[in-house]
Amino acid sequence: MSTEIKALVFDVFGTVVDWRSSIILESREIGAAKNISRDWESFADSWRSKYGPFMNKVRQGSLSWTNLDDLHYMALEELLSEFEIQDFDDNDKKNLNTAWHRLDPWPDAIQGLNKLRESYIIAPLSNGNLALLTNMAKRAGLPWDCILSAELAHAYKPDQEVYRMAAKLLGLAPGQLLMVAAHPGDLMASQQAGLQTAFIPRPFEHGQNQNSNTDAETISHFDIVAKDIVDLAYQLSYSRDSR
Repeated sequence: MSTEIKALVFDVFGTVVDWRSSIILESREIGAAKNISRDWESFADSWRSKYGPFMNKVRQGSLSWTNLDDLHYMALEELLSEFEIQDFDDNDKKNLNTAWHRLDPWPDAIQGLNKLRESYIIAPLSNGNLALLTNMAKRAGLPWDCILSAELAHAYKPDQEVYRMAAKLLGLAPGQLLMVAAHPGDLMASQQAGLQTAFIPRPFEHGQNQNSNTDAETISHFDIVAKDIVDLAYQLSYSRDSR
């Protein structure tokens, strides 16, 4: 790594938290309360699949700035129609939509983040809005030093202004930031903005039967590859102590 790292910024959905299991659980619970039976795994996957297309409406200008909570709600309205669910009232919809505020962390996340925080500034750099990320951190115990949201830039990753905003707000050069993500596209975009990169594979982000391996050629372009956040903390500590 060519520049000393001062701060780590993290993708959140899929990298730090297991969105899929959490959304399946809450969808199933609300469905059971309404005596509605559906394939809640497919429901969660379909909801997540709308994430990119709805954000692209904002990124491409066909929809004015809209935060992720509102995009999730718009996607949910479509989803309920597609799954032929008519019995969710407004309170049910609002409650289910805020399930994205209550996602559980991966087992290594809290330990790894606490270890990293001993030596670095750590923050999310997520497309989630400030309220979502704050509520999630409070509930899950994510020990962020601050919350960095794409909402602050009124843009969505992988737009370059989101990554540049993070460096500017932290008072750092882009190369002093390490972007941590399980998604190669996020990391490649952050590289273009001058950030260093760490890849953490989450092969079962989309379920046990949907292993999403990333090819070795792509991984080779990142500065660090770690098996999880604890391992990332260990690698950075070893690198720092070796200097």
